[in-house]
Amino acid sequence: MRRFPKSREWPGNFDSENRRIFRSEACQIGKEEYITEKQLTRGAESTDGKMQKPEVTIIIPNYKTADLTRLCLRSLRRHTNPERVRVIAVDNDSQDASTEYLRGVEWIRLIERPPVPGETGPQMHARALDLAFAEVDTPYVMVIHTDTIVMNDLWLDFLVNRLIASPKIAGVGSWKLETVSKWKTFGKALETGIRRLFGRSSKRETHYLRSHCALYRTDAVREVGQPFCDDDTAGKSLHLALVAAGYDMRFIESTELMKFIRHLNHATMILNPSCNDRKTSKPAARRRIERELESLHYREILADETLDRLIP
Repeated sequence: MRRFPKSREWPGNFDSENRRIFRSEACQIGKEEYITEKQLTRGAESTDGKMQKPEVTIIIPNYKTADLTRLCLRSLRRHTNPERVRVIAVDNDSQDASTEYLRGVEWIRLIERPPVPGETGPQMHARALDLAFAEVDTPYVMVIHTDTIVMNDLWLDFLVNRLIASPKIAGVGSWKLETVSKWKTFGKALETGIRRLFGRSSKRETHYLRSHCALYRTDAVREVGQPFCDDDTAGKSLHLALVAAGYDMRFIESTELMKFIRHLNHATMILNPSCNDRKTSKPAARRRIERELESLHYREILADETLDRLIP
């Protein structure tokens, strides 16, 4: 049983599309009121007792992140009903321990993508997404990174219910899944103000659902016909194409989404010290990532090999 803050955008107690019933219990924990959701799932089996098809396909590209890939998949397995999802991992010719690990995970579909001469890292990632998307036959498709870690049993319900809140919503996810300090926010605002004062325009970023955590309606993605891979970052052109087609794309606040999943930027530096990452070279940055990993009980998850099996 998991607890999370009440949300005004959380759908009602009956979801006819996915045939889920929720009972809600309000409880007081400290100074914050929480809702405890008890889920009764009816979608796992049909009336004749046969298992229904998964509702979400999860696509995970991999490239040379053995321990991080293991942490990602095992946390996913730990907090997800395998009957509800189909997981496709695409290995971009890693030829290392991560490839060997993926070959041994019983509950995923592994695609070993051959190398392409002259291919950049972003192209490799986006083309892996397109390759896996061609196999998607579920109503919804999710893309995540190997440094996206699931930490709550209700994470999938949370995202799916956000997506199906309206038929006009084609995708939900986040821009940057991180918390930003007040000082950093203030500094950014100050910098923008100074630039405007001296007549200099500030660089405007186009926000889109980034591939570290994005859930889409499969039919909508196929309708617009925009691949993940083009001349831009994976998912950016797709986001703009869906908006142009009249769909809504919903961003979830980081503080809310991080109750369910975490995006561990640069965690490879801790799990694989041989990697050289300038953003984690400072002791303060390393300590921050170490605290984040410890909060997710990563040692316990990495030690649990039963999470690689179809039936633990």
